Amino acid sequence: MLIASADPLAFNLLPFITTIVVFTIVMGALSIYVWPKIQKGLDERNEKILHEIASAEAARVAASAKQKEFEQKLSEALEQSAVMIREAKAEAVRLGEEIRAKNEAELTARARRAGEEIENARRTAVAELESHAATLAISIAGRILQREINPSDQKRMVEESLAGMSSKRN
Repeated sequence: MLIASADPLAFNLLPFITTIVVFTIVMGALSIYVWPKIQKGLDERNEKILHEIASAEAARVAASAKQKEFEQKLSEALEQSAVMIREAKAEAVRLGEEIRAKNEAELTARARRAGEEIENARRTAVAELESHAATLAISIAGRILQREINPSDQKRMVEESLAGMSSKRN
């Protein structure tokens, strides 16, 4: 049975006490059975978050160390490649100079040999020309004298003519 009061703002002790008792029982039950589970879940979540933060920090430190190591290796590789390029350029210059010197020596030797061959060919041609001229002159002289010259006379006359031409040339 409900007691209806005419004043809605009037204080009723029984509903007040009932509300306090129910609230206390519910709070007690919640604090004994529910709150420890909630607290445990919150603590586990907090530990998980702290662990993930620590793991992320460790990963950041490791990544930073790896980045420094990579940068150092990259720097060393760049330095080594620069040294290799300098060495390759120096080797190319050295080989170029060596090939140029070898080619110059070969060209000089070829020019010298060609000069010697030309001089030998000139001497041979001059000797043949002198011999032919002497033979021709003796033949003409023989016809003029109307007599035949024997081979020993012809040889002697050729040698005398060559000696005379050689002395005039020098």
